Amino acid sequence: MVVSAIPVSVVPSVEFDAALISTFRQQGPRYTSYPTADRFTESFRYRDYLQAVAGLRTRGSRKPLSLYMHIPFCDTVCYYCACNKIVTKKTEKAAVYLSYLKREIDIQGQLFADMNQVEQLHLGGGTPTYFTDAQMGELLAHLRRWFKFAPDDIGEYSIEVDPRTVTRERVFTLRGQGFNRISLGVQDFDPDVQKAVNRMQPESQTLAVIQAARDAKFRSVSIDLIYGLPKQNVITMAQTLAKVIAASPDRIAIYNYAHLPHVFKPQRRILDADMPSGETKLDMLSLCIRRLTEAGYVYIGMDHFARPTDDLAIAQAQGRLHRNFQGYSTHAELDLVSCGVSAISSVAATYSQNVKTLDAYYEHLDKHELPIARGIKLTMDDTLRRAIIQTLMCNFEMSISAIEQAYPITFATYFAAELAQLRMLAQDGLLTIDDAWCSVSPKGRLLIRNICMVFDRYLSAGPDPLRYSKTI
Repeated sequence: MVVSAIPVSVVPSVEFDAALISTFRQQGPRYTSYPTADRFTESFRYRDYLQAVAGLRTRGSRKPLSLYMHIPFCDTVCYYCACNKIVTKKTEKAAVYLSYLKREIDIQGQLFADMNQVEQLHLGGGTPTYFTDAQMGELLAHLRRWFKFAPDDIGEYSIEVDPRTVTRERVFTLRGQGFNRISLGVQDFDPDVQKAVNRMQPESQTLAVIQAARDAKFRSVSIDLIYGLPKQNVITMAQTLAKVIAASPDRIAIYNYAHLPHVFKPQRRILDADMPSGETKLDMLSLCIRRLTEAGYVYIGMDHFARPTDDLAIAQAQGRLHRNFQGYSTHAELDLVSCGVSAISSVAATYSQNVKTLDAYYEHLDKHELPIARGIKLTMDDTLRRAIIQTLMCNFEMSISAIEQAYPITFATYFAAELAQLRMLAQDGLLTIDDAWCSVSPKGRLLIRNICMVFDRYLSAGPDPLRYSKTI
């Protein structure tokens, strides 16, 4: 089906207000889930996950699935990285890991027999292309034994790629293996910045991979950038943006670097003296927003921009945008089945996370059980608040009557305390609210995490907010 382009004029705009942002900058969750992963508990175990899947079967669920595969290996460490990863040049470890990953897929495949239509697949890491062509083909063939994948024009099948690990031929192979979306880690083109974070990546190498993806007919090419890295400033960021815009990717994600060396050990190798000031970071963010919107990109939300013809922009304009552990998505409300160390699944009204080390992962699978370490069963209050947060994160507005129709509550009574907080935010210009609608203003859209935090009932109970990144 061909979907016409959505005019830029109908897509919500965003406005940068430095004074407002400075006032409201604080630590807070990114809301790739609600409740957030730090609320998962070890009391949730394998049996709870089995009950959730059994509940889907009892209800005769025929919803398509989303699959996520975590490939944790990298051959070098990027100092900024906060992902669950294993840095090694011993490639034989990947072969062992693949054999166990296939065992986990076997168990999940059996559980989801006759409920196994897949419309979304994402491979993340680490570096998924640490796997060889043959290993990647083996993984995908194994997935297809257990799951039925939607046709290429319907399914969204994406992979994260480190441009330093692939050739033009490899890019064509990935497309032939079934991937139709590709996401490239760039972060910054400036050599001094790259050296400071231990990620030397020639511009020519990245541009060659982008061109190869175009020639291989990938449906979407995405680039990840980071602002706030050591040695960065407004001039270097402007130069990187100019090169990225000239490359014309379909999507651009510009993440705020969260410097949490007390949490992530590799970040301790970054020199404090090299870090840009908070004011400089805001100047870089303002520059990114201005340059990208001038270049015709649509602000999707949080850190994401897309061409107006891209599926993300179209989904947002049509009210179909969704948010999950991989960020913004065009496939709403799919049960997410995840495999690999630290991977998080979202099935029915539960979240579950796998163990985080290889030894523990292998130990569980040697016992023929899923390697689930912790999770949470959502209450009605959780699902209600999740729906509100999802709506605000994706659409920047919420119909109060729609919430009341979907849940057995009177909004003004149930959320009396939250409404008082929202009215205070309204006085500051972040939103407007009346009896029917809550609408986030262009100024408030960059602070959407702050607005969503109003509905997070877990925040008052801890934990240490220093584990969260700044909301902007």
